[in-house]
Amino acid sequence: MSNLLTLALILFGAALLYGFRDRLLTALQRFDARNTRRRAEEARALRDRYAHYRQTVEFAEEQIEPVNTFTVSDSRTGEPVTRYVFLGEEYATRKEAEAVCHATVIEKAREFYIDLDKIYLSRRRRPEPTVSAPAASDPSKHETYTPPRS
Repeated sequence: MSNLLTLALILFGAALLYGFRDRLLTALQRFDARNTRRRAEEARALRDRYAHYRQTVEFAEEQIEPVNTFTVSDSRTGEPVTRYVFLGEEYATRKEAEAVCHATVIEKAREFYIDLDKIYLSRRRRPEPTVSAPAASDPSKHETYTPPRS
């Protein structure tokens, strides 16, 4: 009886896989395409000496919100007008908003490199620790033992 149940479960699982094969295959193909793009980008980064700058800018772009679009009525005419918002500021054109967004991304990337300089350059500029105690091999700095007179 248990063999019959096992066989029924296996056939049911196979039927489910067959029924959802298109969804599974498209998901696997998307995964493979992303993986291929990532590997190609890594290979390109190995040959590109400025790849770390590009990666830093991409990382900064991920941290900053995109330019949002919304429609409001014009105060003079009452017609619907498209406005663009970036970091709470309204802009009349997308080009203006994108320019401010790009400048913010570049500033954030520069701050990253400034922080790196502060961390790594401060280690080099630290003075070497000095020892104020006399060296053990300097006999003039130590008391000498004199035996008591009897």
